[in-house]
Amino acid sequence: MAFLGLSLGTLTAHSRRSPSEQVKHFEMRKVDLCSSTEGAEVILATSSDEKHPPENIIDGNPETFWTTTGMFPQEFIICFHKHVKIEKLVIQSYLVRTLRIEKTTSKEPFDFELWVEKDLVHTEGQLQNEEIVARDGYATFLRFIIVSAFDHFASVHSISAEGLAVSNIS
Repeated sequence: MAFLGLSLGTLTAHSRRSPSEQVKHFEMRKVDLCSSTEGAEVILATSSDEKHPPENIIDGNPETFWTTTGMFPQEFIICFHKHVKIEKLVIQSYLVRTLRIEKTTSKEPFDFELWVEKDLVHTEGQLQNEEIVARDGYATFLRFIIVSAFDHFASVHSISAEGLAVSNIS
């Protein structure tokens, strides 16, 4: 019975929030900012295979991926269509040796600055799972540059970015 009373008290307290407090709470939830369902979009890729297009990077399907076409560097740009604060990036790739990530808070994909550069570990027959805890992760666009690879081709299976939408681009 005490459990029920606690639940009702919690529910009652929650329902006392004003509509503006409820909206603020909803807007500040952490989401996968790179998900196409959150409005992210791959707006540029230096290579494209019709069976493995760049949109696969953010489609949420673990069976799909984007593949390079052999020359390096290769790059793609993700647009958030809003200002975001990224707290953690998770990149699943295959055969990527050196990855550079640049960011900008511009309204257009210009004025990128180096954010992260990493040498990834070669994982024979397995996806590379790279987790990057972000510092100063404010962005409107991210540019991912595959500087080099362990083979002639590399693939990116998914990019996810945990964080918050800060504001709309004005």
